[in-house]
Amino acid sequence: MTPPALIKPCKKARIGLYSVGLRAYWEQFPGLRERLLEYGRFIEKRVSAWAEVVNYGLVDTEAEGRKAGEWLNERNVDLVLCHAATYCTSSAVLPVHQINKAPVVFLNLQPTDRIDYERSTTGEWLTHCGACPVPEFANAFNRAAIPFRVVNGLLGMDYTPATSVTNEVTYDRKEAIRAWRDIEEWVRAAAVPRNLMQGRFGFLGNTYSGMLDMYSDFTMIQAQTGLHVEVLEMCDLDRMFRNVTPQDVKKKLEEVQQMFEICGDSPSDPIARKPTDEQLEWSCKVAAAQERLVRENDLDALCYYYHGAPGGEYEKLQGGFIVGHSLLTAQGIPCSGEGDLKTAVAMKICDILGTGGSFSEIVVVDYVDETILLGHDGPFHIAISEGKPILRGMGMYHGKQGTGISVEAKVKAGPVTTLNVTQTGDGKLKLIISEGESTNGPIMKIGNTQTPVKFRKHPDDYMTQWFAEAPTHHCAMSIGRNASLFQKVGDMMKTVHVTL
Repeated sequence: MTPPALIKPCKKARIGLYSVGLRAYWEQFPGLRERLLEYGRFIEKRVSAWAEVVNYGLVDTEAEGRKAGEWLNERNVDLVLCHAATYCTSSAVLPVHQINKAPVVFLNLQPTDRIDYERSTTGEWLTHCGACPVPEFANAFNRAAIPFRVVNGLLGMDYTPATSVTNEVTYDRKEAIRAWRDIEEWVRAAAVPRNLMQGRFGFLGNTYSGMLDMYSDFTMIQAQTGLHVEVLEMCDLDRMFRNVTPQDVKKKLEEVQQMFEICGDSPSDPIARKPTDEQLEWSCKVAAAQERLVRENDLDALCYYYHGAPGGEYEKLQGGFIVGHSLLTAQGIPCSGEGDLKTAVAMKICDILGTGGSFSEIVVVDYVDETILLGHDGPFHIAISEGKPILRGMGMYHGKQGTGISVEAKVKAGPVTTLNVTQTGDGKLKLIISEGESTNGPIMKIGNTQTPVKFRKHPDDYMTQWFAEAPTHHCAMSIGRNASLFQKVGDMMKTVHVTL
C-alpha cells in the first residue's frame, strides 16, 4: 500500500552552524584552525541530512561574534548549533546570540574517545578540549537570560584526520550514537515552528456544540504558533462540489480502492454495513471537492465539523467527509474532526516530524489486557495503519447528524506516542506527551478507528495522571518513541510540556 503523494511537503529547518576557538592559538599551533574547521564541515554534512545548513565557519573574537550574529540574522535561521571545538572566551560567543535570537544548542563533541597520553602535544590536546569553555558559556548565557541547550558526547567520525595522533573513528560508540540522536531531534524539532509560522489551517464549519475543552481563540492560536486560521464556509465546499467532474470521481474511487478494503456488513453492529455503490460514489465526489478546497486555499491542515439541519444539503455533504479527510491526512494535510483546532496543531506537529498523527480519543479500557483503546469515528492516518483500513457504511454517525462511510482501522503494532495540545487556564498552549505500545489486541467491528495501547502505567493510574493535566479530550497518535523529540518541539515553540 503506497500512500498518495503529498499535497504540500513540509519545509526543512534552516540551521545555523559555527565553530569556536581562541584567535591567539592559530599562530601558536599551526594547523589547529584548519583541523577545527574540518570538524565543522563534518558536522555540517551530517546535519544536512535533516535540514538546510548555513555554516559561518569560525568565531574566535568578540568582533567576529558580532559579525556572525548579523550573518545568521540575514539567513533567518531557526536554530543555531555552536560547535565548542576548543577553548574560546565567552565574550566571543555571547554577542552572537544577543544579536541573533534563534535558539542555541552547544555541541560538546569530543573527536576521540581517549587521547594518546604518551604522544599528545598541547596543540593536539586543544583539538579535544571542547568541554572546557562550555561551563563558561553556560554562566554567561544564564546571567544574560538567554536559554541554551547542550549536547555532550563524541563527534562520531568515520575516519581519522591525517594530523591526528590518536584514533578518531568513534561513529559506532554509544556516546556518538546518543549525541547524534539528540542533534537530529533538535534539528527536526526546529522545523516545527518554521512550518507552523508559515502554515494556513482551514476551519470549516464550527466546533461541536458544548465541547468546551476544544474551544479556542484564533488570535491566541496565531499569537503562540504563528499559523493563520482561514475560516471556511460549507458553501465554499459546496461550490467545489458542484464543479467536480466524473473523471475526478473516477480518480478518487481508484485511490480509495487502492488505499482501503471495502468491507461487508459488520457481524456485530447493525448500523455498520457494507458501503453501497451510491455511498462510495458520494464519498469520492466529496473527497474530490475536499482536495479542491485544500488546494484553492493553500491549506496545511484542516479542522472541521458541521451539524446541519436534518435532511439539508449540507448535512448530506458532511456525511461524506471521513473518507476524503482520511486521504488528505495521508497526503500531508492533517484533518481533525469536531472542529478541534488544537488537535489539528498536534496532528500537524506529528506530520512535520514524519511520525504520523492520527485523530484519537479514549474509547474504552480493557482491564484484562491492561490497554486503553484509542480511536474515533474518523478521520484516520492511512500511512501508519496496520494493514489496509476498512470502509464501512454507517446507518448513522453516533452523536451527529447524517449517514455515510466511516473508517475502521488501527495504528500498526509497536511503539507509539500520543501528543495532546491543550489550553491552560491562563490561555497558554500546553503539550502533553505519552509513550506506549500499540498491541495486537482485538478491536470492535463498528466502523471506527481503534488502537489498543498499553501505557507504562496501569490504565487507571495513567488516566488519573492524564486527566490531572486537563487535556483536550482528543490527541494525535504517532508511531515511534517520540517523547524526547516532542519535548524538544515544546522547547522550540516556547510551550509548556509534560511527559507522563
